Amino acid sequence: MSSKSLGVVNFSSEPLSVEIREVERPIAGDNDVILQVEAVSVCGSDLHQWHGTNSWPVNYPVVLGHEFGGQIVELGKNVAEKGFWKIGDRAVSETAAVVDMSTPMSRIGKYNLDPDRKGFGYGVNGGMTRYAKVPSRCLHRIPDTVSFEHAALTEPCAVAFSAVIAPGNIKPGDRIVILGPGPIGTLCAAMARLAGAEVAVVGLERDKARLEAAKSYGCEVIIGDATEWAQYVDGLGAEGVVDAAGISATLKAAMGLVRPDGWISKVGWGPQPLDFSLDPLVQKNVTLQGSFSHNWPMWERVLRMLGTGQLDVAPVLGGVWPIKEWEKAFEKMSSGAILKSVIKPE
Repeated sequence: MSSKSLGVVNFSSEPLSVEIREVERPIAGDNDVILQVEAVSVCGSDLHQWHGTNSWPVNYPVVLGHEFGGQIVELGKNVAEKGFWKIGDRAVSETAAVVDMSTPMSRIGKYNLDPDRKGFGYGVNGGMTRYAKVPSRCLHRIPDTVSFEHAALTEPCAVAFSAVIAPGNIKPGDRIVILGPGPIGTLCAAMARLAGAEVAVVGLERDKARLEAAKSYGCEVIIGDATEWAQYVDGLGAEGVVDAAGISATLKAAMGLVRPDGWISKVGWGPQPLDFSLDPLVQKNVTLQGSFSHNWPMWERVLRMLGTGQLDVAPVLGGVWPIKEWEKAFEKMSSGAILKSVIKPE
């Protein structure tokens, strides 16, 4: 039996430097498992690396994919001795592939904020291949009721949980505006709805197809300016705004939509410099919080929500493709035709 399998490899910083290659099966360290990947979700960062527009360093060549799950087929020595994980267990992996657990942030459980962390798909080989080496500390059990295809979306759900629920600002009855109807924005809307909020998701004319998913979560859908919706109750604005688009214009819009003493959660990336004053943030006494990544308890809660059916990711999943059709999966997402693509390795 061949030790190689097909993998989607990003081999250069030049645009479109992604191709199918044969990838060696990794060797498990003492604290690792080998996961036979059954489903891997495509992330916007994968698309950025495909287009050569990423703003983060990449260890080329690297197998893409950090949203993946599968079955354990090999246990490292220490993992086997502990007995918690067994061959055949279904698991998803967190993204922090390389972390120094002795650093100040890691020691308080916020290893996602360790400045030197390296993630799957850019720092080390990711999950867009048949076999992935995963530190056992990254693993979470997939509930029996959750398919591999849906489990592959645990990571973006955890991003949304981190941005919307974890800060503890949202309350039932709040009116929340989500700027940006991409996968993360839509999942942020789903989280806000689960917390009991009224939610409006704001996009552009070209976003009409993607906004349909927000409707399925019971959200108001707005093309363009959301001021009227935000000010509907008392003219002061929405209790919270989630900036999931990540450009200067959306942060400026967020400051206009939020009410005094409200909050803005910025989860969308955007390297552009600001071209406006932050004075409204001061004048309104608004809390602006960045949201990056996630950690253990967030993953556990998201998986519990998926397992009970409380959180349904079906509206977000736009299609499943075999690994040889990775480019079609990428193009569908990149064009905005669908929110999320899932790839099945072989």
